Amino acid sequence: MPRNQFQRCIFALLTVIITVHGYVFYSLYVINGSTLMELTGESRVIAAINAQGGVLMLNHMVPIWAIVLVEFCFAYCLEVFLGSPASFRLASKVFDVRTTHPVIFETAIICATVGIMCPVMSFIAAWLYYPYYEGFSIFTLLANWLKLVCYNFPFAFFSQLFFIQPFVRKVFGILFRKQIKAAESEDKHAQAQPAPM
Repeated sequence: MPRNQFQRCIFALLTVIITVHGYVFYSLYVINGSTLMELTGESRVIAAINAQGGVLMLNHMVPIWAIVLVEFCFAYCLEVFLGSPASFRLASKVFDVRTTHPVIFETAIICATVGIMCPVMSFIAAWLYYPYYEGFSIFTLLANWLKLVCYNFPFAFFSQLFFIQPFVRKVFGILFRKQIKAAESEDKHAQAQPAPM
């Protein structure tokens, strides 16, 4: 749907804003919420996080807003420079963008993006949230990475395919309505032109 670098950056920004908040919520509340409440004796997850002084990142307790900011920076850079271009290339190797129905091609791009971004972001998270106070072991890092991929991949796949991307595409369509209509007119006009002999 995005047609130039500016539009691709805006599309990635919208996606990452929603995705990072979703993953932080998923990680803290769904995966680790009951453990945090048991450790602190609090009845709510946010109270448990506040009671322990934040979330452990790089062996320091940091507030949730710092977690969101750090993950946003990593995710946005990776999406713009790796995820988006590589997923388009992967989808283009399997489907021809000119002859494939847009829904199928967009679904292929979403699947490729999840397949690229989930392991990469999980690897970064394995470094950021590693329990350094226990000492460092490459095997523990790799085990944590594999565990994060197993937790995150199903959530990433289904949330991106059925909720996040449809919502982002709708918002993007509203923001760039005029440019999209102009591009569609150009495409129809180019298709109507007779082929040169």
